[in-house]
Amino acid sequence: MTKLTGRPGSLGGLALRAGQFVFAAACMCVMASAPGFTNYTAFCYLIASMGLQALWSLGLGCLDCYALVLKRDLQQAFLMSLFVVGDWVTAILSFAAACSAGGVVVLFERDVHFCRRDPQLPCGRFEIATAFAFLCCALSTASALVIFWLLAALTVEDQGVVTALLACGRLIAGNARTKSSTAVFGH
Repeated sequence: MTKLTGRPGSLGGLALRAGQFVFAAACMCVMASAPGFTNYTAFCYLIASMGLQALWSLGLGCLDCYALVLKRDLQQAFLMSLFVVGDWVTAILSFAAACSAGGVVVLFERDVHFCRRDPQLPCGRFEIATAFAFLCCALSTASALVIFWLLAALTVEDQGVVTALLACGRLIAGNARTKSSTAVFGH
């Protein structure tokens, strides 16, 4: 088995999940404490995305704790496939939400100068929440890359299984070609 730092069921993996959860929760708390954030769709999307990220990270963090306490190996092809899909989905959603919130913050601060004209607008909180979202996104992407690498390594280690599946596929494709040529040529 490949021993990468940050793999599921390890202290590194638990640290990545804990960091994701902490930054997602901090983002939600800071944004929720900013009055009027619900008036802007990008900030609402940020809260929703970070909520999903926090739940995903908390769930996998609990699974990492379970694996550490009971000394279980989580590096199985089926589990890794689920982890890689979930991690990539949450990483992409988090990045999209952070980018949209960052765009609104830049628009308010530098383009239309809303923050100068309206001192009641909590631009500082919007900026901090967006920074937390980008930090969460960075950890989520790191976790997704580690799991993707591990899944690729599992596939290489299981080449006997992959070779057998490819041979079955060729056999089925060969039988299909033979049946179709028999139907066409009558031989």
